[in-house]
Amino acid sequence: MRKNYNPYLLPPWLRKFRFFMRHCILPITIFQAIRTVLLPTTGDILLLALLILFTYLLLTDFI
Repeated sequence: MRKNYNPYLLPPWLRKFRFFMRHCILPITIFQAIRTVLLPTTGDILLLALLILFTYLLLTDFI
């Protein structure tokens, strides 16, 4: 059975990094989506998929 997630059990540097990434990942993902719409390549599509997954995981506190 999975234990409850408590972000305060993480080291302080990791909490700060998560806080920073949580605020930066959404604008980066939106920029990549616009770039993919204008010039779609395979690498851009894969990068966008990874960014969307990473954004979802950060915003739902799964990571």
